[in-house]
Formats: sequence, structure tokens, C-alpha cells
Amino acid sequence: MNLDMKRTLFLLVACCTFALTFGQRFDEARIKKHIKILASDSLMGRGTGTDGERMAAAYIQSEFKKLKLKPYGNSKSYLQPFAFKSGAHGEGPGGTANNIVAYLDNQASATIIIGAHYDHLGIGEFGNSLDANPQGKIHNGADDNASGVAGVLELARYYVTNKVKEKNNFLFICFSGEEMGLYGSKYFTENPTLNLEQANFMINMDMIGRLDPQSKALIVNGTGTSPVWEPLLKTLQPEGFRISTDSSGIGPSDHTSFYLKNIPVLHFFTGSHSDYHKPSDDWDKINYSGQAEVLSLIAKVINILDAEPKLTFLTTKAKPMASRSAFKVTLGVMPSYTSDGAGVKVDGVTEGRPGQKAGILTGDVIVQMGDIEIKDIQDYMGALGKFDKGQVVEITVKRGDQLIKVTAQF
Repeated sequence: MNLDMKRTLFLLVACCTFALTFGQRFDEARIKKHIKILASDSLMGRGTGTDGERMAAAYIQSEFKKLKLKPYGNSKSYLQPFAFKSGAHGEGPGGTANNIVAYLDNQASATIIIGAHYDHLGIGEFGNSLDANPQGKIHNGADDNASGVAGVLELARYYVTNKVKEKNNFLFICFSGEEMGLYGSKYFTENPTLNLEQANFMINMDMIGRLDPQSKALIVNGTGTSPVWEPLLKTLQPEGFRISTDSSGIGPSDHTSFYLKNIPVLHFFTGSHSDYHKPSDDWDKINYSGQAEVLSLIAKVINILDAEPKLTFLTTKAKPMASRSAFKVTLGVMPSYTSDGAGVKVDGVTEGRPGQKAGILTGDVIVQMGDIEIKDIQDYMGALGKFDKGQVVEITVKRGDQLIKVTAQF
């Protein structure tokens, strides 16, 4: 029996014991407080480099200070500034934004990184909104990604106050510039304030606030980046949950930047919804008890692995997913990230966009775009990268048992 198999067997036994004793440790009221503040209209959608985003950064820093976490940005500050170019494809004017970095020093040799992005779409000026007429409308981004930031803050609180000295240190990071193409996490991994050779693994939370109370579908990406992930998640899966996993370490969120530095990653995501990248993504639509359950699961994963040696990194074979800024056109549809069938199921259609004008409906499954067969979300994102604005493309969708061809103009 090789070393990885022995470790996996040990973890399975540990999980069975640990899962019986670990209860709900995360307070819904505190989660709600964080999200209501970060997703309030006064922050004007937390656009990268804006005054509203700086207000969000000030709030996050104040929470880190309350927990007496060590500043781990630049010059003994929580802030790590970086330059960015605005616009959907980096064609706009430049600016400066900040990652927010805090450290819990347990005098250990390895460090667990816990992160989420805190930027969003501002008042619709950045080009990624799915609203038909987004300009001037506040995109509060409660799920995307005030929910993930609340997760970082509450996990930080848990590990500071649980009166246990873990065998890993913790680095808590809130990234900016994610919506423009992972600017902040890319900058951090190229200019780390921590020696990345000490990194054990990275947990990323992006949109963890809309757990469906009926299906309890949870998506976890990056499970192929270490041999322990899949067996561990299968053993820890809470009753009633349906966990879908994706092995790839590459996806349209900040864990990608760490995977590319040979660090095992997991990305937690409760699924897409019709409010994604729209002004309607507000705090009152968050499932707070569901988010508390997700955080409890993440803490279980971390706590079990804390007693183990540093994780083994694996390169994943899944093909890369195009970044959000890698394509020049959009259909204006919300693809499902939880559908198991071939093709891309449409969870929502934005009025006035090419998909709606072509006649694509919610529930349709896109199976072909031009000459490109669409088997999954990666195929879909890749196809968008091949089309130009103004181009007319024939799209085949499956509607019930029928294959229907529609024509879309980008």
C-alpha cells in the first residue's frame, strides 16, 4: 500500500469519528451582518478601485483588527496594492486596487490559505453585467461575492477564538479585481507576502450564499489537485447534501492563480441563479442557514487535514476554462453549473441580449454553436472566445426531446 493510499485510509477513519463530534459553529446573524454591510447600496457595488470598494476594504480590515490578526500585506499593512486596467478586456483607464491580507501565526511550518474576492460590478460600468441596461444601476453582489468574504471573516473568527492551536498557520486573503480577470490573486501569487513553498492548500469561496434548501446542491472544484480531496468530501458529505465535484484546478475564480503555482486548491460554490451579475443580487435572497452549513463543512475539511502532513499536489488533466475576460461576446444567458447532462443548460435569459433575441429559453440545453459541439461549460466558454461582435451564429438547443436551431447575432 503506497503512502497516499495509507493517508486516504487514515483520513476516512478520522472523518467518521470527527463528523460525529463536530457541530454547527457558525452564527447566521454574524454572516448576515457582514453581507448586509458589504452588499449595501452605500458601497455602490464595490467596483474595482472605486470609493465603494475602498469602503468595503476598510470594513474587512476593521474585522481583521478586531480579531488581532497580523497584517500581511505590504509595509506592515493589511493592504497589498496593485495596478489594473478597467474595462471588460483591459481597454479602459488604469487604477489601483488592494488585496487585504491577514495572518494567524501558529509557529507552524505550513500555512493554509483561505480566500475570496470582495470586488463586484460597481454601477454597471465594467462590462460584465447581465442586466439589459446596467449603466447607473448598483450591482450589490450579495452572493457574488459578499457571501465569500463573510466566509473568510467567519472562518478567521473561528480559528482565532476556538482555543485550539492548529498545526498550520492561516493566511486570510480578500482579493480585488477578480471580476476583471483574477487581477488580485494573480498579483498576490506573483508577489506573495508569504513564501508559497510553505502553502499547504488553498480554500476559495466564490458565491456560497444561495444553497438551494431543497436540493442542497454544492459544487466543489479542484478535487483532482490532491489525492485526498475526493475521498474526504465523500465521507464528510452532510446528510441531504448533493455534492458535485470537478477535478480541474483551473476555473473562473481565484483558486486558479494558486493552482498554477502548484498548490492544491478547493473552490466552494452553491450554484448559479437568475440574479447572477444583475442588480437584483441582494442580501435578502441569501440562504444564511445554508451558508452556515457550507462553512461548517469547510471547517471540517480543514480541521481533519490540519493533523496531516502537507498535502501532495497533483496536476489536473481537465481542459482549462476560459477566463471571464477571454471572450469579446456574450449570449446573455446564465449557464447552469449543476446540470449533469451533456451540453449547457440555460438557467436564465437576459432580456434584450442575443440569446433572448434568438429565441433561447430558460431550460434549453445548448449543444452546438456554429461548428463547435458544446459538451460542457468549458466548451461553451471556449466557443464564445472564437466569435466576434456582429457575427451571426447558428445555435442548436435541445428543448425537451426536440433539437431546435436558432440564429443569434452577437
